[in-house]
Amino acid sequence: MKSVQISLNSIDKVKAFVNEVTKFDSDFDLVSGRYVIDAKSIMGIFSLDLSKPIELNIHNDAQIDEILAALKDFIV
Repeated sequence: MKSVQISLNSIDKVKAFVNEVTKFDSDFDLVSGRYVIDAKSIMGIFSLDLSKPIELNIHNDAQIDEILAALKDFIV
């Protein structure tokens, strides 16, 4: 598992982020405080505090370089 900090500070960024993570057949979790939600759930993302960076946990070590390259625009 790999953890990175991401920023989703606009509706367009949230949409683009969900579109990118759904391309991968892996599990992604977003952690904000004590809340952990599925990163592929757009409704779940909007329930978080998006004013500050959020921790993204990527549960796929095999494709980690490809995933990080696809998400480079969101990583803080």
